[in-house]
This record gives sequence, C-alpha cells and structure tokens, in this order.
Amino acid sequence: MADVALSGIRKSFGATEVLKGVDLTIADGEFVVFVGPSGCGKSTLLRTIAGLEEVDAGDISIGGRTVNALSPSDRGIAMVFQSYALYPHMTVRQNMAFGLTLAKTDKAEIDRRVKAAAETLNITEYLDRKPKALSGGQRQRVAIGRAIVREPQVFLFDEPLSNLDAALRVRMRYEFASLHERLKTTMIYVTHDQVEAMTLADRIVVLNGGVIEQVGAPMELYEHPKTRFVAEFIGSPKMNMIPAEVVEASATGATVKTTAGETVRVAVDAASARPGQSVLLGVRPEHMGLSGPGDAITAKAAFVETLGNATYAYVGQPGSKETWTVQLPGDVRPVVGEALALNIDPASAHLFDADGKAFMRLSAS
Repeated sequence: MADVALSGIRKSFGATEVLKGVDLTIADGEFVVFVGPSGCGKSTLLRTIAGLEEVDAGDISIGGRTVNALSPSDRGIAMVFQSYALYPHMTVRQNMAFGLTLAKTDKAEIDRRVKAAAETLNITEYLDRKPKALSGGQRQRVAIGRAIVREPQVFLFDEPLSNLDAALRVRMRYEFASLHERLKTTMIYVTHDQVEAMTLADRIVVLNGGVIEQVGAPMELYEHPKTRFVAEFIGSPKMNMIPAEVVEASATGATVKTTAGETVRVAVDAASARPGQSVLLGVRPEHMGLSGPGDAITAKAAFVETLGNATYAYVGQPGSKETWTVQLPGDVRPVVGEALALNIDPASAHLFDADGKAFMRLSAS
C-alpha cells in the first residue's frame, strides 16, 4: 500500500488547459473518489497518476517515490477501466493471469494469485468460462481480479460501473466497498455519479474546470459546501437556489428577502455581508417542509411526482422563472396549482454570495 501526493499538476491538450495546478494528498489505504461534470478533468487527473498521460508541470509521488518519469508498469498501480477490455478467446483464468504471464511470473505464483483473487471476488466457479458466458457484473469482477493479481500499491478505477444497469450498479457499489475493506489498499475512483461518490468514498474530491473546488468526507461536503458549485453538485435532487438580498447580517446570522418579498432567517456567519447585497438562499429539497421551524415562503405546485416513499413537488412563484424541488412524505400529495407554505429551518439553510462562495454555517442540518 502507499500514499499518493500530487503537487502543482498541470496538463494541456493543445491550447486547452485541462488541469490547472492540482494539489492533493491521498493517505495510505484511503478510498478517494474524484467527481465532477464532463470535462472537469477527473479522468485526465487519474490518467496522469497512472502514467497514461504525461504532465506538463508538477510532481506525482506514490509511496514516497516521484514517478513522473516511470512507465505505468513501474508505478505500482493497477487500473480498471469503464470498458472491461477482456480477451474474448481466453478463459477468466487466462484473462486474470495474462499480465503476470507477460511478466514471466512463476506459474505456481500466478496460480496462487488468481485463485486468491477469484475467492475474494466470488468468481471461482467462473474461472474456466469465457467472457461471453458471463453477465456484465461478472465481467467487471474479472477486470477487477486482473488488477488484484498484480498486487498493486494503488488501485485506479475509471467510471467502472457506468456500463451496468441501475440495479447492478447498486450491487457493485456494495462489492467495491467490501473489496476495499478486505484489501485495505489505496483506491482512487472516478465517477460522474455523486451517489457513487457519497456511498463509497472516505473523501470526495470535487473538480470543476480543472481545479479542485473542495475536498472532504461525504457528509462534510453535503452539510458544509464551500461553494455554490459543490452545493448543487452534491445531493440529489440538487439544492434549490433562491435569489434574495440581505436585510440584516451579523456573525450570528442573516435575514434575507426573496424576490417575492418574503423574509427568511439563515444561521450563518454573515459578518462580511452588507444590507442590500445580492445573495442566493440555498435550501435542499428535504429541508423545505410544509411544517416545522423557521420562516415560510409561498409557492405553487407546477408538477408533482409520486414515488411511493416520497413525493417531489416542483414549485414556483408568480413572475419568477425559477423552479424549486420540494421533497415531501409519500403520503402527502399536493395537486398542480396548489399554493404551498414552505418552511425553511434557519439551521438547515445555506447562503452564497454573488461569486458563489458560501457563508459559513453555524450549525449542521
């Protein structure tokens, strides 16, 4: 196992700068997930760690050793791609052993490693089958097994579940978490799916436009996003953003007025804010209720989704183009056009300035 340290990583493709000076340290044995929208640089960053892309500037260290000049095979890493990339004419056993065979590893050692990996992944019974006889999830386990037999210091996963159906992705998330618990090896995982990030990661790295927006534990990012971008990216459905202006502000809280003229109290350190300043009031769908503490705003239901365990109401205010999402209990079913008084708990609300930076919350939700 090994830690991974990135210092000032820059990478451009032609005139387009994809990574703009990334600094990050990943601890030995940690499971870190890179997330962000398409084009944010997450896969490129992973590929620079793997040695599949050469950095333009900066240093990459694995286990205390600078690896910039080393080939992928010499970096002590193993990578699992979105595509399984299995050889169709080979059995599972042969696919898993292929890299070791090329490296002229002793046959007895190859057999030991393949059997151990197959047991870890519960695919022992498939060792003599070919990939065409396996399901998508089983093929992905074979691809992971091919990485495990190399006994790497660091595992790299590039969107490994994106080709699977929804139900299988849920199952495979559990298997990835269990695998990390058993192996205790450093793992770096790239995904665009924030649900995967929230359920798998020790820490999440949120990337945007080639820079790191925020790094933290899943619930830290969920409860205390430092920017509007992180607030909207982490959480599903995403956080509602309500245009407002500051009425009163201090280190113990702020009162803001929405464009509809309704006032809401927010428990944030707003000492740097000033009356009249334009802000965004951020409220997660589950924190806009029909009852509870806090001030209320009025909106009309424009569309309602009934999902059984929960109801999602999409609401708006007259004269506004903004639409917000409200999560309600499954047995609450407003009708389209119904006016709703939505309470906002000061302790659960967020506040962002015009640059998208968050005012520090005084308490967790």
